Amino acid sequence: QVQLVESGGGLVQPGGSLRLSCAASRSISDSYILTWYRQVPGKQREWVANIISDSNTAYADSVKGRFTISRDNAKMTVFLQMNNLKPEDTAVYYCRFRVSSASDYWGQGIQVTVSS
Repeated sequence: QVQLVESGGGLVQPGGSLRLSCAASRSISDSYILTWYRQVPGKQREWVANIISDSNTAYADSVKGRFTISRDNAKMTVFLQMNNLKPEDTAVYYCRFRVSSASDYWGQGIQVTVSS
């Protein structure tokens, strides 16, 4: 079993930046796909970005050019650098580490609020 712990959320003004981190409790293989999602109350969870390797990343159109996903395999951590934040980015952000249906782990979620 792998526990994921997210950090780095909080309150930021529009145009500001935050860096989310999600650390695994034990070492994971490079085969894991690391993903960030977000969810607003009353809406479905939304895919934000995922990374397989430094050269293999993907982003939702709504965050492309503003968010950057990266991973540090030695530290068993995935990051989400969020720049030029907008009020519509306000949500609970979740990380997910998955390599198969049997090895599919979620973080507990962390609040990001963008407001003046």
